[in-house]
Amino acid sequence: METVSEHTIQVKLGRRSYDIRIRPGCASHIGPMLDQLGLRGKIGVVTDCNVASHYLRPAMRSLTSSGFRPVPIVLPPGERTKTLRTIEKILDELVTEKFERRSSLLALGGGVIGDLTGFAAAIYQRGIPFVQVPTTLVAQVDSSVGGKTGVDHRLGKNLIGAFHQPTAVLIDPRTLHTLPERERVAGLAEVIKYGIIADEAFFAYQEKAVGAFLKLDEESITHVITRSCEIKAQVVAEDERESDRRRILNYGHTIGHALEAMGGYRTLIHGEAVGIGLVQEADLARFQGICGADVPARISALVQSAGLDSAMPRIRFGALWTAMQRDKKVADGQIVGVWPERIGSVRMAPLARSVCRDWLKSVRKRKPRTGPA
Repeated sequence: METVSEHTIQVKLGRRSYDIRIRPGCASHIGPMLDQLGLRGKIGVVTDCNVASHYLRPAMRSLTSSGFRPVPIVLPPGERTKTLRTIEKILDELVTEKFERRSSLLALGGGVIGDLTGFAAAIYQRGIPFVQVPTTLVAQVDSSVGGKTGVDHRLGKNLIGAFHQPTAVLIDPRTLHTLPERERVAGLAEVIKYGIIADEAFFAYQEKAVGAFLKLDEESITHVITRSCEIKAQVVAEDERESDRRRILNYGHTIGHALEAMGGYRTLIHGEAVGIGLVQEADLARFQGICGADVPARISALVQSAGLDSAMPRIRFGALWTAMQRDKKVADGQIVGVWPERIGSVRMAPLARSVCRDWLKSVRKRKPRTGPA
């Protein structure tokens, strides 16, 4: 493996602790890295056909040369693959190939592949090891870290799943060069989120460096991924199962997930929906008197600089509220939102139906917009 700098971040969870290793070029050299983790024997390499065209062959070659017996499991791409039916297909393959409890899985792909692989690993023979090798920005900075795995229900996102921590997360920033621009831009929504919820200096860095990132400057990319993972690892260590503090990671996702679901997971990809959610939930916080007008203005400016839409589509309030109520973060029938008080600090508080309705009316008056119903 070529000599390159590596950043290692530990997710501290006692016996379930693991490392996030960020190393340019590592996607083609994962065999030795998995061997260092003490994994052996059969390993199911779960990926999608798009990622497979770039990275499956070198991954299989590296695993084989390190003594593993890799079994490729190639799935269709996209959020619509994230179903119980796909999990059944993965499990069928594992049973057919006689995978044992000492066998393992490797998630080679984006957030959909990571969530599917982790959930299959969590339930096969009551739990086998798995390793995340995320190839999209969303997966590298967010979904690959923290052990949240699962699938979607037709009425809501991520409603079926389990907590199952990976053995390691191996991140190769260079995989972003083969990522479609739309996916790369969408991933920046999750990066922006971290600055809003926990680190104003990181937010300010993004305001200055977003152009360098969009040009795939490796130093900028590596810094953005590393700092995002540091924040996520700290939050997960404080609240592994999302009983309290970890819920701040859902900022932008209450509206974001609702917009995804309302579009049938066809209209907006995850990061695009979250980008709108970041801006609109900040505006909703302003409407409630939680923050000043400067907060949503600054967030909107960065979201737009990243190439993402910030405007709320013109949708019916009843449809939006129903979709938000199906979110897994609803407690006792009450929607609990994450609201920025300022850049770098948020708080959680319930959202009343009447407040949300009045806010959406004010949005329409300020800036009428046509869009998906």
